[in-house]
Amino acid sequence: MNLHELSPAPGSRHNKKRIGRGIGSGMGKTSTRGSKGQWARSGGGVRPGFEGGQMPLFRRLPKRGFSNEPFKKEYNIVNLAQLERFAAGTVVTPDLLKENRIVRNMKDGIKILGKGDLHVALTVRAHAFSGTAAEKIAAAGGSVEVI
Repeated sequence: MNLHELSPAPGSRHNKKRIGRGIGSGMGKTSTRGSKGQWARSGGGVRPGFEGGQMPLFRRLPKRGFSNEPFKKEYNIVNLAQLERFAAGTVVTPDLLKENRIVRNMKDGIKILGKGDLHVALTVRAHAFSGTAAEKIAAAGGSVEVI
């Protein structure tokens, strides 16, 4: 079998409906929209959630919760396995992480997570640490500093 011999399974492909192309097509005149009314008009129909004038569901239900969006902090995440490349005694700062392309675009800060193992003693300065990351850094003989 060659590439030019391949064809779709019979019945799996259909021609596109050509609406409004004459009476002989069976889809001419009203172009499958029926006759008159809101749905037959250009731009006709109702917005999503419209219930014919009845008070819509989204307005009948009470509001709940709140949005912390404007104050939300979004951290760049760095795992311990990524810090393994630095030599012992290095002070790991956000600027150093950016230079080494571990972090590309800086968000609201850097959070160190505990995925992977750390075998070198480092002084890590970041905006946040997970509990396991802080434990593993201390166990390797390093120290943690929150900026």
